[in-house]
Amino acid sequence: MDSNARLYGDLTKILVTREEIAEAVKKLGTRITQDYQGRDLMIIGILKGAVVFYSDLIREIDLPLRTDFMAVSSYGSATKSSGVVQLRKDLDRPVEGMDVLIVEDIVDSGMTLSYLKRLFADRGAASVRIATLLDKPARRRVDLKADYFCFVIPDEFVVGYGLDFDEKYRNLPDIGVLHPRIYSGE
Repeated sequence: MDSNARLYGDLTKILVTREEIAEAVKKLGTRITQDYQGRDLMIIGILKGAVVFYSDLIREIDLPLRTDFMAVSSYGSATKSSGVVQLRKDLDRPVEGMDVLIVEDIVDSGMTLSYLKRLFADRGAASVRIATLLDKPARRRVDLKADYFCFVIPDEFVVGYGLDFDEKYRNLPDIGVLHPRIYSGE
């Protein structure tokens, strides 16, 4: 997609380019490959936002692994988490005895991932770690740290590479800061 495309007009700036993303995902895949040698790995993608990152990341991991997806929500069409986590799609297989790696697009408040870590531990996972494309520590409401991350970002509302506002902008190949006029109703 050309960076002059219409969707880019709704951004105030590009925060992370597609080239930077590709390089970071490759490095992260190499690290995960090293860390999970000889382990029974299940990678769980959190729908819908993580699907682009998830697809690229699993292709960079050189291990036999299992995959699954969950859909959870704490945002709806808002720009801030409500703090209430809703499970919309559960896993298709059990995690008992598995080393679980949750793949998420962004760690913001930490509420959703904190909930999921507890859920998988309660279900008997051997270990539970988090891999995220973006870490936004300024918004954290719980004590949670991602085990793996590609970029730490400032407290700005970002879209692209799977991240959305009201189900739009996921198809941008770069990550950009959405102009406030888009989500403030101006």
